[in-house]
Amino acid sequence: MKRKYNFYAGPSTLPLPVLEQLQEEIVDYHGEGLSMIETSHRSSIYDTIHNETEEMMRELLGIPGDFHVLFLGGGATLQFAMVPMNLLGGDTPCDFVVSGAWAKKALDDAEKVGKVNVIFDGKDSSYTTLPQVRDVEPGSASSYVHITSNETIGGVQWKEFPKTGRVPLVADMSSDILSRPLPVSDFGIIYAGAQKNMGPAGVTVVIIRKDVADASSDGLPAYLSYKTHAAKKSLYNTPPVFSIYAVNLVLKWLKNSGGVEAIEKLNQKKAGAVYGSMKKSGGFYTCPVDPSVRSHMNIVFRLPSEDLEKKFIKEAAQEDMLGLKGHRSVGGLRASVYNAMPLDGARVLADFMDTFAEKNG
Repeated sequence: MKRKYNFYAGPSTLPLPVLEQLQEEIVDYHGEGLSMIETSHRSSIYDTIHNETEEMMRELLGIPGDFHVLFLGGGATLQFAMVPMNLLGGDTPCDFVVSGAWAKKALDDAEKVGKVNVIFDGKDSSYTTLPQVRDVEPGSASSYVHITSNETIGGVQWKEFPKTGRVPLVADMSSDILSRPLPVSDFGIIYAGAQKNMGPAGVTVVIIRKDVADASSDGLPAYLSYKTHAAKKSLYNTPPVFSIYAVNLVLKWLKNSGGVEAIEKLNQKKAGAVYGSMKKSGGFYTCPVDPSVRSHMNIVFRLPSEDLEKKFIKEAAQEDMLGLKGHRSVGGLRASVYNAMPLDGARVLADFMDTFAEKNG
């Protein structure tokens, strides 16, 4: 079997050693006579994995003891509703930075729950830039400020984060969590679907400060309350056991690779290879995003015509590079170079870009 380079935005490529271990254990986990797919979430086997996964998340991201680490279902999309349902109350508004498609989806759900103030909207720039962190100022009565750390579709990424003082900062980090060190203490809530940098789809990690969780509304249905999940250590109902186990293996792989500090340097090299190819193409490839906020996870670019873009995608696929078509809402091209994308993959893409530009420019 020949592995192809998977540039899809998600579900995305996983580390090959993790896939091989999952394959080896798919029928019999460590001689226990059953698979992790069918292991009870109340078993001692899973209990060990569950606790170990939480501890590795804490270690890798430096999560302080005054934060809960929760493993929930529903994807980050469920968090679009859970955050305002837990944090908004009465006439108290929240503040939003609308940086692209995913921030807009979170905004739409928050508006169905309570009052929302938009303190920045990148619509006028077609969502190709971000505000200065010093300009993100929450209102005096705001319950929280919401940002999206990396826009998977638009290729915009926060390089540093706002300081919001007593107002909790809430971040959707689905597409760049674990790709770099984080000042976790500056946030009230960090949430992320697993299927970009952590594992297969099915589990969402929520890192929530304990006082924020404690302030959750008491009138919510049980599953929609952070207090429920915190009190039960994410075991209120059956969690996505197998997906959490896969996350466990990815975290071990990341730890053995040097942790988030090492992976950040690798991600910079991968993104640098692709952006470097664009720069030397003489305008054949263009990136609409402000250079100061270009994503190291999702690299978006255009060619001189849609016909050339179609040709690029077709010929790249023939060279074993998949998933380079841009999101249907914006078109163009997109290369997702998450943690598990090897440096060779980014370099193969960059070399292909150089050759394609020479032949078609």
